[in-house]
Amino acid sequence: MDKPKIILLASGNPHKIEELSQVLNPLGIDLKSTRNFEDAEEVIEDKPDLEGNALKKARYWHQFTGLPSLADDTGLEVDVLDGAPGVYSARYAGEGVTYDDNVNKLLKELSGKNNRTARFRTVVAFVTDTGEYLFEGICKGEIISEKRGEKGFGYDPVFVPEGYTQTFAELSSDEKNKISHRGRAVEKFIEFISEA
Repeated sequence: MDKPKIILLASGNPHKIEELSQVLNPLGIDLKSTRNFEDAEEVIEDKPDLEGNALKKARYWHQFTGLPSLADDTGLEVDVLDGAPGVYSARYAGEGVTYDDNVNKLLKELSGKNNRTARFRTVVAFVTDTGEYLFEGICKGEIISEKRGEKGFGYDPVFVPEGYTQTFAELSSDEKNKISHRGRAVEKFIEFISEA
């Protein structure tokens, strides 16, 4: 496979676009996002796992634009909750909810629980004319009992990665990208694309 000149980031989430752009820019590849294609349909993430949702989005956008497409799906998997919220992380508290709603539900579910170990898991799917590729990144840590920090998004204010005392929301974006689940998955993608 030749290194693509343009990659479509299959996301309209401004936080995710910014995070991925920071990591991918050094490759010298022109990046587009779903915001460049306002007439497209929204892809419903209805698969039972992260791999399925990431592939569904990347396949749709590759077919719609003809561009090599990169999509991800991320879940927070909490051990004492049997892996929940998992694939439902973005809508844990229901449809159309805020990040705070999801975090508040999680903290309520964990109230009184001693085991607060968790992991963020990201699956990145890359779909081109020549194939489909998956890359996984995992970041282990624990859920604290109250929110700390102003940076990041989603569950970042309550997730402390292993080996750190700060939450993701207290770390700089550069520091977070080096150790985060999405950063690790994208790093594997970068290694793959750099060898193209």
